[in-house]
Amino acid sequence: MLINGMRWYDTDNNEIHAHGGFMLEYGDYYYWYGENRTDNNFVSCYRTKDFKDWEFCNNVLTSSSPVKKINETNDLLLKRSEESFDPSVERLGFLRWDGEGNIISNIERPKVVYNEKTKKFVMWMHYENGHDYDAARCAVATCDTPDGDFVYHGSFRPHGNESRDCTLHKFNGKMYFIAACNANLDLIAYELTEDYLDVTENKMIMFPGEKREAPAFFNKDGEVFVLTSGCTGWRPNQCKFSKSNDMTEWEKLQKIGDEVTYRSQPAFVFHSKKNNKYYYFGDRWGNSSAEYFASTYVIFEIIFDKNNIPQLLYCENASVPK
Repeated sequence: MLINGMRWYDTDNNEIHAHGGFMLEYGDYYYWYGENRTDNNFVSCYRTKDFKDWEFCNNVLTSSSPVKKINETNDLLLKRSEESFDPSVERLGFLRWDGEGNIISNIERPKVVYNEKTKKFVMWMHYENGHDYDAARCAVATCDTPDGDFVYHGSFRPHGNESRDCTLHKFNGKMYFIAACNANLDLIAYELTEDYLDVTENKMIMFPGEKREAPAFFNKDGEVFVLTSGCTGWRPNQCKFSKSNDMTEWEKLQKIGDEVTYRSQPAFVFHSKKNNKYYYFGDRWGNSSAEYFASTYVIFEIIFDKNNIPQLLYCENASVPK
C-alpha cells in the first residue's frame, strides 16, 4: 500500500525518483517520468500496470545523453566548467559535479508525450545551468521508445521569454507547452508545431501578474482545467484552479484543497480511462533545496460537485487509480 508522504520504492526496493513528473499511457503500461538528481541523472522512468508495483525502466536523460541540434539557436550543453561562471554570483540550491570539474545542469518538471505523426516520444522540461536560476530556459529531447535513451536537442527561451515551471497539454487536437515566465509573474501557453519540437507564433498569456507556477492541466466534459501553486519556493501554499472552453479565456482562479494543499505542490493530473476518475499527483518537497532528497509524493482523487467544481479528496493512503 502506498502511503501519502512516505518514501515509495520500486520493485527492486530502490527509492523512486520521479519528482515534478508526468505520466504517459502507452501499450499495456503507464509510464511515470520525473526528476532525479542522484549521480549524473536528470530524468528517470518507471512503469506499472496496477499503480502499486513500479518497475524501474531507465535513467532516460543524463548529463552524458547523446545530443543533436535541431535548431541553430539551441544550447546543447548539459554541463559546464566551474570557471565559466561568475564566482560573485550567489549560488542557489546545491551543485553537482561530474568528477571532471564540470557543474551538471538542473532539469526540472520533465513531461513526455507521444507524437502519432512522427512516432517519437517527445520530452519538454525546465532547464537551469546548475549554478543559479538565471537560465530560465525550456529544453527538448526525443526517443523512439518510451523508456529508451532520449536524445537531447538543447535548451532555449521561447520567443525570448523566460521558461520556468512547465508542462505539456493537448486540448482540441492541439498540443501546448505552458511555462511560467517574467520572474514567475505570468504563465504563457504556446501552441506547438506538428512534430512537437518547437513553439509556434500562437501563444496566450494566462493569469498575468498572478504569480502562479507548477501548472497541471486536464480535460473534462469539453472544458480544460488547470491547477497551479503560488510561488513560495520550496514551501507549500494554496493551490488554485481555473477552467476554460478554449485555452484563451480563463475563469477567475479559485482555491482548491487547504491553505497548503495538504503540504504538496501539483505535478500532474491523471485521468483514468478505466474508471473515469481524476487523480492529483503532487510532490511534498523538503523545506529547501538542501532537503530535496527528503521529498515524497501524494496521490489524491479529484471529485466534482454538481457545478463541475473540483475538490481534492484528502486521504492518508494514496488514492491509487483502478
